[in-house]
Amino acid sequence: MHVEQDDFPGWVELLGDPARAKRAYSHLVLSGEAALPAIRNGLKGRNAEVRMYCAKALDHLVDEDAFPELVSMLDDPDPRVRWHTLHALACDRCKENSCRPAKDDVLPRAIALLNADPSQHVRAIACEVVGRWVHGDDSAAKALANARDNDPSPGVRKKAGWYAPGGTIYRKTQAR
Repeated sequence: MHVEQDDFPGWVELLGDPARAKRAYSHLVLSGEAALPAIRNGLKGRNAEVRMYCAKALDHLVDEDAFPELVSMLDDPDPRVRWHTLHALACDRCKENSCRPAKDDVLPRAIALLNADPSQHVRAIACEVVGRWVHGDDSAAKALANARDNDPSPGVRKKAGWYAPGGTIYRKTQAR
């Protein structure tokens, strides 16, 4: 299938093709803001691979208008989509702008995933999102301490311990 350079819906469709997905993903991210409408639309698709790659692309390209759609992906049935969505909401290194999600839109959902998501990988990345607000929000501190002490996964307990009060990341990010 040949797709024109600026046919962004066509490139989003290619995200569902394992042989073309990585090239399509790179093209969309490198296309920047022009690709955003197609990427945001791809979040609504039936193919989990497409939704996953679109969430991953929004890690680099997210803008204020895309946050509600990105946050809604925290309810996706595919754990890979939830993982990439949480990463997009937590990671500052990947962003090409200074756009950040609002605490009230994200923190309660991230705490719910940390407490109860069936995927240990999703719970582990939720630690990073909840950890963004651990210094100023008691519910974040309590959720991380609970995960540190009670999560069934040793990896999640370890990561939650880094972000919980007293942990290494908590201490590094604490205001001096």
